Amino acid sequence: MTDWRLLLTRPTEDCAALAAVLAESGVSSSCLPLLEIQALPVTDIQRSCLLELEHYCAVIVVSKPAASLVLELLREYWPQPPAQSWFCVGAGTGQILADAGLQVFYPQAGDDSEALLELPQLREAIARSEPRVLIVRGEGGRELLSERLRSQGASVDYLELYRRCLPHYAEGTLLQRILGERLNGLVVSSGQGFSHLQQLAGPAWPQLAKMPLFVPSPRVAEIARAAGAEKVVDCRGASAAALLTALREQPVPVL
Repeated sequence: MTDWRLLLTRPTEDCAALAAVLAESGVSSSCLPLLEIQALPVTDIQRSCLLELEHYCAVIVVSKPAASLVLELLREYWPQPPAQSWFCVGAGTGQILADAGLQVFYPQAGDDSEALLELPQLREAIARSEPRVLIVRGEGGRELLSERLRSQGASVDYLELYRRCLPHYAEGTLLQRILGERLNGLVVSSGQGFSHLQQLAGPAWPQLAKMPLFVPSPRVAEIARAAGAEKVVDCRGASAAALLTALREQPVPVL
């Protein structure tokens, strides 16, 4: 796989960590973070959710930034968190919660909402009478998760702790990086990450849309294809292992 040269677009720390893992497998990459995490102030509604934490049968944390921020709030509002089940999509987020002493469950195969919804522990948690679920996330996202939970009789509240912004880059930065380093693949980790990629590309998007684009889920794949991306590869997960598996299965494009 040494012929792959990928553009990575995750937040700065995650981008560096992914690049290191890829390098161990002989995959070259270049980091251009397209998601900047900005914490949001806690509103009265959010404070109410925190104070009623023990009344939720399940708490779902959708990302590593959400996990880190909710743990900060737990230390303020719940020095001893109530005994309840916590859930997340991926192992990275799960490890952050587990390291804090929480009981956390996540799918062993598939880093997406669909895999989480099939998790037996989550199904058991919402099987009780009048189940309440709290989803800890950034602004927007994971709508499928809430829709499916509500269809199964659960009431769903959101605890939105951050927003994902596009860092400032000079015009033409994206295309210059791709051409200058002869990159031959693009990687995004979320729907908003893809939106920022397309936004930063600007008039160059039709050219970049022809490049292989590696995405973490069917939902993001659908968004990308609808925007004109021609070679979308669904990795069925956001982990480095999922990306490496997808890379092995795809022919390296000839520039």
